[in-house]
Amino acid sequence: MPTAVLLGEALEVAKRLGYSVRAECLGGSGGGGCELRGKKLFFLDLDQGPDEQLERALETLGREPTVAALPMPHQLRWLLRMRKAA
Repeated sequence: MPTAVLLGEALEVAKRLGYSVRAECLGGSGGGGCELRGKKLFFLDLDQGPDEQLERALETLGREPTVAALPMPHQLRWLLRMRKAA
């Protein structure tokens, strides 16, 4: 599955977990998930490439205790498991 497709799937999972996704130019060194005033936000750094953006999304999803219970493509689930095992 292409990286851009995996990234789109990861962002959809983040939305199902309650994240608002914002695409911003952050200079290539930003992005990722956070909580601000009780709301979950995911910043997609448009100055990063798709591989780096996917990595930030996987980091964020990996911190969510309920992510394993959500439906998602097999390859995305596998990537999350690999990150957890490392």
